[in-house]
Amino acid sequence: MRRTRKRSTRAKRAVAASVALILGGGGLIAANVYASAGQGWGDPPPPDRQNAVSTIDCPDVSQELTEVPESARASVDRELATLDSQITVAYQRFADNRERVESDPAFAEQQILTPLRNERLNILQRITQLTGRQLDSMAPCTLRADDDGDNGAGQGEGGDNGDGEGQEEPEGQSGNGPEASDFVDIQSVQPNVKRPQQRRGASRGTFATNCGRNENGKFNPDNVIVAPGVSNGAHHMHDYVGNQANDAFASDDDLARGRTTCRNQGDRSTYYWPVLRLQNGQAEDDAQADGGGKDQNVGEIQTPAQVTLNFVGSPVTKVTAMPRFLRIITGDAKAFTNGDANANASWSCTGFEDRQLKDKYPICPQGSKVVRTFKFQSCWDGRNTDSANHRTHVAFADPASGRCGNGFRAIPQLVQRIVYDVPPGPGFALDSFPEQLHKPGTDHGDFINVFDERLMRKVVSCINEGRRCS
Repeated sequence: MRRTRKRSTRAKRAVAASVALILGGGGLIAANVYASAGQGWGDPPPPDRQNAVSTIDCPDVSQELTEVPESARASVDRELATLDSQITVAYQRFADNRERVESDPAFAEQQILTPLRNERLNILQRITQLTGRQLDSMAPCTLRADDDGDNGAGQGEGGDNGDGEGQEEPEGQSGNGPEASDFVDIQSVQPNVKRPQQRRGASRGTFATNCGRNENGKFNPDNVIVAPGVSNGAHHMHDYVGNQANDAFASDDDLARGRTTCRNQGDRSTYYWPVLRLQNGQAEDDAQADGGGKDQNVGEIQTPAQVTLNFVGSPVTKVTAMPRFLRIITGDAKAFTNGDANANASWSCTGFEDRQLKDKYPICPQGSKVVRTFKFQSCWDGRNTDSANHRTHVAFADPASGRCGNGFRAIPQLVQRIVYDVPPGPGFALDSFPEQLHKPGTDHGDFINVFDERLMRKVVSCINEGRRCS
């Protein structure tokens, strides 16, 4: 599915959830919002429901499949996409019957978890036939509470968090998150950014590519990296800049021939990430569509105010060229249920970018804009453009030394920065798989390198020679 409606960079009306409330001298406008499965934002739950289950937690089979025969990868990817669809359907059944689930555990087991386990078992057995991996133990799923919620505090990358208060429900809003505890006043977070010291031999240059802000409104709920050939494989909408041929069915040849929004036509790479929506009760064009309302993603999609795509070097060594069609995913779309081991995207505010958050959305002061930052893996195994789990062919450099691990070589690191001009307060959320409850830690970015060889040589020489190029 491809949608092309032009979108505003800022809501045409104030967010109804943003109730004016002065926070201890910070002068922030904030709101206290609550959303549970199948509910909109509004008043907190009554005390007897504050620890109620809020989502379905299933083992992520894809992360276990580090080795899959090349001939079987396409089939395995399709089976994994079916597992995701099964969870989406089961989550909707849970959301539609939430009160029954809370009052009758037997109902949840018999009507949701057992049928889901049986459906998953069939798929896992097919994956076993394709890979030789015995995966039956990963069939059962559980119901779990949002243990991040309603605790009044949390931790970012070494900072103290605080929450706004107040209550208003945006008219017409429906969905399944986020909630008040997913937001933090950025001014209450201590600076926490640390960078490896640059050493002799470092590659200090940068190469910037300008591919726009998705002003033309290209987005779809596909993911050609993890679910090739599967429509709505992401179950959430992605913004796309760069290559305009990207959908679930795009081949490398399609990408090589595709038009690009990048100013330098030698860059036909594709850059994509989950859209950010303003929770203002305004319906989008996808309100009844896959990836949108059908997958619990609601609200007005926001066009970024700014997108910068920079390739930078290594603090300790020279970089080597990326292979064409190298695929990299940073962050984890399922980090809420998987844990934060791969949650690499971060959130901040303009003027406060020495304070980065991985598990909270920022509440920015007046005049400051929301910033999403994606630092992609900068070490490559030297052989593969992808891997079975789409992770093990690339890696991050050691955070202390800046060096790549054994057998890996440094490549230009994509640093992607996306800025949004949204009203102050917790009135926004990123798209997610429905069972991930729009948690900020599930943010992620995807990249496929389709630089032509001549331009990639320029990228490498600029970085290695310490120049700033575009």
